[in-house]
Amino acid sequence: MAKRMETPNYIKNLLKPTANKSTSRKVWSIDLETVWLPFFTATNAMGDTAIPHEALGAPMRLAYNQDGSVKFSKAGKPVVKVAKDISDNVKMVRENFVAGLQTYANTVFNENGEAYKAQITKAVEAGKPIIEHDKEKLDDAMEKIVQQAIAEAEKTEPKTEVPTQERELVHA
Repeated sequence: MAKRMETPNYIKNLLKPTANKSTSRKVWSIDLETVWLPFFTATNAMGDTAIPHEALGAPMRLAYNQDGSVKFSKAGKPVVKVAKDISDNVKMVRENFVAGLQTYANTVFNENGEAYKAQITKAVEAGKPIIEHDKEKLDDAMEKIVQQAIAEAEKTEPKTEVPTQERELVHA
C-alpha cells in the first residue's frame, strides 16, 4: 500500500468555505477592491512585485478607441477596464495557480496512484445514472419541442383540399 501523503495547508485552505460576499468589480471572478488590491499592495511592500502606484491608486481606467476617443458599449455606457499592470499580474497569478493545481494532482497521482484511480472509478460510476437521467430528460424535451412545432405548423398551414369530381362510368 502506498504511503499517504500529507495535504499541504495551502491546498486545505483553498477548500475551506468562506462567507465573504462583495459586489465590487471582479477580476478573474475575484473581488478587485478587497482581494487583488490588498494582495498586490502586500506583494509590492515585500518587494515581490513592482506594480506602479498609479495602477494601485487608480485601478479602474476609462477605455479608449484607437483614435483616442472614449470607448462606449453597445448599450451606450462608457467602457471601464482594469489597469493593464494589475490585469497582467492577475493573469500571471492565474497561470501559476493553474500550474500549482496541475502539479498537485500529478504529485498525488505519482505518489498515491491507486487511491487516485479509485476516486476516478467511483466518480465515473456515480456519474452514470446522472448522465443517463439527463439524456432521457433531454430526449423527452426535444421530442416535445418537435411535437409542438408540428402542431403549430398544422395550425398555421392553410388546408388545401384537392377538388374531387365524381365521375360516372360510361360504357363504350
